[in-house]
Amino acid sequence: MRDPSKAQTWIQQNVQPYLSNTKITCITVGNEVFNSSATDTQHMTNLLPAMQNVYNALVNLGLAQQVTVTTAHSFNILSNSFPPSSGAFSQNLIQYIQPLLSFHSQTKSPFLINAYPFFAYKDNPDQISLSYVLFQPNQGTIDPNTNLHYDNMLYAQIDAVYAAIKVLGHTDIEVRISETGWPSKGNPDEIGATLENAEIYNSNLLKRIEQKQTTPANPTIPIDIYVFALFNEDMKPGPTSERNYGLYYPDGTPVYNIGLQGYLPEMVIQSKSNTLSIHFFIYIVTCLAFAWELSRF
Repeated sequence: MRDPSKAQTWIQQNVQPYLSNTKITCITVGNEVFNSSATDTQHMTNLLPAMQNVYNALVNLGLAQQVTVTTAHSFNILSNSFPPSSGAFSQNLIQYIQPLLSFHSQTKSPFLINAYPFFAYKDNPDQISLSYVLFQPNQGTIDPNTNLHYDNMLYAQIDAVYAAIKVLGHTDIEVRISETGWPSKGNPDEIGATLENAEIYNSNLLKRIEQKQTTPANPTIPIDIYVFALFNEDMKPGPTSERNYGLYYPDGTPVYNIGLQGYLPEMVIQSKSNTLSIHFFIYIVTCLAFAWELSRF
């Protein structure tokens, strides 16, 4: 995407033909490109020019009002996240993040972050309350700088990102969660990775989204979240948890039921032995899409 002509060709082939029948609202250029420990900075240097070229291609085709351009970041780009009001980006990443924020401000595109309270709990279960990370009743925490009360970690993480962005001079950029979720299974050392906890986390998260809740430090901006993931990725490498974030198994049966409603048109999948007719029932609140039930015939 560093080549403007290739960026435009990509948009013409992969976005423009589908806009009449498909709701495409956002293009993410890369995923978790910024890394505070990276020694090879080529991708980090290339990210913003690539995003600019994709955006300019949309402008040239008259699509920039329909589709925004952004990228998704790891929560690890923050050097500090607690208390939320003291959120700050890693110092060695600021040279890349500062111009990126200017791009978001100019194009009115969201800042995407992948946030997983599960990781914080797994690494420090003796100090972090499970109820706090699962949206269950708990005492919560108080930000000593603002006196704001947080009853769950995800909202604190979102506000920490807002605070980090504000430090760099921007208050006009919306933060959205491009990934969050909880694994239903893990290795013995992945404390908290259970089916019960995964069901509780995603069920309670959905209830809060249905209520159009906001974070304590940003009471006018409803949380906007993509849940990871619809299906377990049974061939993904890494620890056991990496293969068990889905709401459904690869064969289409539910891992657990979190009570969602709605419809998506029938999909027919051809296989060597039979034809699978799969009905996805989906309830969509803002940018959150879930599946309710799969029926196999």
